[in-house]
Amino acid sequence: MGGIADELAAQGQGAETDLELAREASAFYLKLSESVLRQNPSHLPLAESVAAGFTQYAYAFVAFEADRVESTDAAEAERLRLRAAKLYRRAHRHAMTALALASPDLPARLAAQGVLDGIRLAPDQVGLAYWAAAAWGGMISLSKDDPDVVADLPLAVRLAELAWASDPAWGEGALTALLGSFEAGRPGGSAARALAYFDSAIAQSAGHSAGALVSKAEGYAQPAGDRALFEALLRQALAVEDGPDSPRALHNEVMRRRARWLLDKADDLF
Repeated sequence: MGGIADELAAQGQGAETDLELAREASAFYLKLSESVLRQNPSHLPLAESVAAGFTQYAYAFVAFEADRVESTDAAEAERLRLRAAKLYRRAHRHAMTALALASPDLPARLAAQGVLDGIRLAPDQVGLAYWAAAAWGGMISLSKDDPDVVADLPLAVRLAELAWASDPAWGEGALTALLGSFEAGRPGGSAARALAYFDSAIAQSAGHSAGALVSKAEGYAQPAGDRALFEALLRQALAVEDGPDSPRALHNEVMRRRARWLLDKADDLF
């Protein structure tokens, strides 16, 4: 079973640039991988791959479609957002289960909101923590009418901060951009601190991440009412090019698609 888990984890890290093909292939891969993971829940690479897969599927193919159809079909948008929230919850559960098996005291210490001094994630736990926090944030953003879910935002932030303390450059800016989005979205968050995170994420990616640019556009420029910066960042995201076999290729294509949609919606957003 370990060999199958290794192979599935490796497949989950492959680069696919065709969004429709990726969507069609994802369902089978995720169901098979989840089935194998249930039999071997402590397999960290597979848990990370499954959590990443469910989170990305929810964001790219379900939540985005909800945003796209909201102006014409509010009921369908609500249905899609409920589905996306369930997928985020599934991703979060798998990641947190694996993290708890690797570090049994982590969930309790996060929930206690005490000092996390002395806890340092191992290198193979940082990605899991990132996807757990990202899925948690996605679930919270779609559950604003559920105070029990929204109340967990500080825990998601603390988990992301713990991962960042262990490896601030993880994902070539992905983790830093997530912290920027959390800072921008949390009650009482600092716009200046969010901006610092976003700029750091763009620098860490060396300009090769469309996601870092879109995150800054949505998390900083839009709330600030700066349409010129908003559109400039989105155009930079559209201009990001992927090298051969780039591990960012699918993510960048997802974010370029969102950038195009946001540019089309700019008149409604400002």
